Amino acid sequence: MTTTPQTVCVSLSRTERLLGLLRDLEVPLSAVQGVDVVPDGLAATRGLRAPGLALPGVRKVGTWRRRGEKTLVSVRRGQPAVRVRLTGQRFDTLLLGVDDAAAVAATLSTGR
Repeated sequence: MTTTPQTVCVSLSRTERLLGLLRDLEVPLSAVQGVDVVPDGLAATRGLRAPGLALPGVRKVGTWRRRGEKTLVSVRRGQPAVRVRLTGQRFDTLLLGVDDAAAVAATLSTGR
């Protein structure tokens, strides 16, 4: 995940795009409504996978859906994650595993 003064860019690896049936995503920074650090991204994933890949306790990548919410998920075991709440976008939430979740969350929070 990278940020510019106007956008948040999510660049997925080729494997993530293939297994999760996803594509890279770019959203305006103005669409970010909230940012949280999640110590365990695997446990924070809620809803039903449709479509995507879930290896229990190891890796989750794809789209998770629950009533009124669609989440782009890319998390793995042992890595903290950032939960980004969006408004007016294709996904309502992004749940992304990043190595320095606190720094990413701080960057997104100050950029709004």
